[in-house]
Amino acid sequence: MTATVQVAVAVLIRQDGCVLLARRPPGNVYAGYWEFPGGKIEPGESAADALAREIREELAVEIEIAHPWITRSFTYPHAKVQLHFHRVLAWRGQPRAVVHDGLSWERPGSVGVAPLLPANGPVFNALLLADEYAISQAAELGAEYFLRRLHGRLEAGLKLVQVREPALSASEFAALAAEVVRLAHAADARVLVNGDVALAREIGADGVHLRARQVALAIERPDLLLVGASAHSVGELRAAEQIGADFAVLGPVRRTPSHPDRNAIGWEGFRDAVRDTAIPVFALGGVDRADMRAAWSCGAHGVAMVRGAWRDE
Repeated sequence: MTATVQVAVAVLIRQDGCVLLARRPPGNVYAGYWEFPGGKIEPGESAADALAREIREELAVEIEIAHPWITRSFTYPHAKVQLHFHRVLAWRGQPRAVVHDGLSWERPGSVGVAPLLPANGPVFNALLLADEYAISQAAELGAEYFLRRLHGRLEAGLKLVQVREPALSASEFAALAAEVVRLAHAADARVLVNGDVALAREIGADGVHLRARQVALAIERPDLLLVGASAHSVGELRAAEQIGADFAVLGPVRRTPSHPDRNAIGWEGFRDAVRDTAIPVFALGGVDRADMRAAWSCGAHGVAMVRGAWRDE
């Protein structure tokens, strides 16, 4: 059996959100296809070291800030590869095509170059996820105050919200979720409904967030644009991948007032759990926006919050 080729891949992200794609040169496999730059991890070399070396050789820049992100496997006719994607947020120098046939800065939601290397397609969907996932707190704060706070956060740029209110009745929950969808869509933000696929469809939400038990029992992915999943272990992350979830949340990173008896996994535990995960994972539990860089450094896509999302700055 042919060994899987380990590859370090860089997603260079400019401040305007555009990402750098490179075109494979003539004479290479998939010549003319566009890809994220990167290359093979040599024996005894870490993914981070390989990334720095490959980007220096391919783009003539020095990486200054890079965070581990997602790991995706793909089987080409000529090889099976495991791609270790890193989000590169800062570099020194101006990228230039040293070994590629061209470079292009592209917006993840409207890529204008083609064809794309097949393994990189799902990565663009992951790049469209905001790095903050705000979870509603209406029952505790009061619906009127919560909706005012939501409106303010949406005006400030919040783009991803989950409606989760276990203390509300079914009718109260449905009414609140519908109003959250109305406010969020007016601000070009996306909304997931916790646990209720039928309600998500009924009110025009963007997707559903499945509880870990729902994921374990799922036979297939719900037919919605966006599917999130809760996880508390590596096994539950694998289950979320298996049903084709777009992302997961994992925690608690720290103890929380709502679950004081649940053991916190800490940042090291989070880092170990998400290593080689194929879908983006948000850190959940006792975190807030001030923890974003710590979360990124541990392989998180971002942070998911209840209290931290609605707290005044």
